[in-house]
Amino acid sequence: MCALALMLPASAIPADAPRNRFDVVVVDAGHGGEDDGARGASGLLEKRVVLDVAQRLARRLRAQGLKVVLTRDSDDFVPLETRTSVANDARGDLFISIHANSSRSPKPRGMEAYFVSLEASDAGSHEVAERENRALGATAPASLKLDPLSAILGDMAVNEHVRESNEFAKRAQAELAAIDSVPSRGVKQAPFVVLMGVRMPAALLEIGFLSNRKDEKALRARDRRDAIADAVTRAVLAFRDDYDRRRGVASAAGADAR
Repeated sequence: MCALALMLPASAIPADAPRNRFDVVVVDAGHGGEDDGARGASGLLEKRVVLDVAQRLARRLRAQGLKVVLTRDSDDFVPLETRTSVANDARGDLFISIHANSSRSPKPRGMEAYFVSLEASDAGSHEVAERENRALGATAPASLKLDPLSAILGDMAVNEHVRESNEFAKRAQAELAAIDSVPSRGVKQAPFVVLMGVRMPAALLEIGFLSNRKDEKALRARDRRDAIADAVTRAVLAFRDDYDRRRGVASAAGADAR
């Protein structure tokens, strides 16, 4: 984990940063444009289903009083550098990247949540990260070398983000797993480059396997996409409340209640 802490400069989180409440979520719909992403057996494209889910999620979060920034809101390819700069320029409190999975075997199905690590938690997670990184034309670094002071300060900043990323990923996976009776695939770690560049807690959600006919059929349905957006919204709101409580500030919900 220490190697990951070198991913960001020491200035990522200034020591005197104001304790603002949680109010900005960046939603990243994977792929787009010439990059279709995964393709289902009957032709459902990842780039389309994840954009639709991202837009549904954005509407729900905005209805809860949160500011939502989409890294893409149309069928366009957005480079890695643009996705991360949009998120960082927005000073987001949480980054959620939405994808649909694929496997060489038609059997795997279900949803899973990831947070970042330089080492994947298993071979399957490594393969997923490699596929998503390749789509963005990126390669995860094996390590980075910075001066000792930057390493120490970066460790403090980034380890907190990793801990919070893990917390959100667990909440999101629990909510997603409750949608149906498919066994939960759990929370995993992998070197997703899109998560490495953002200066905030971040998670990548795989909302089903397009290579599985049952998952693909489910993802075609409006009700399924609504259920996914609802589940992630619940996870975001619970994470928001804990985030604000830890920082000793009133959440927007609490402020409105007063």
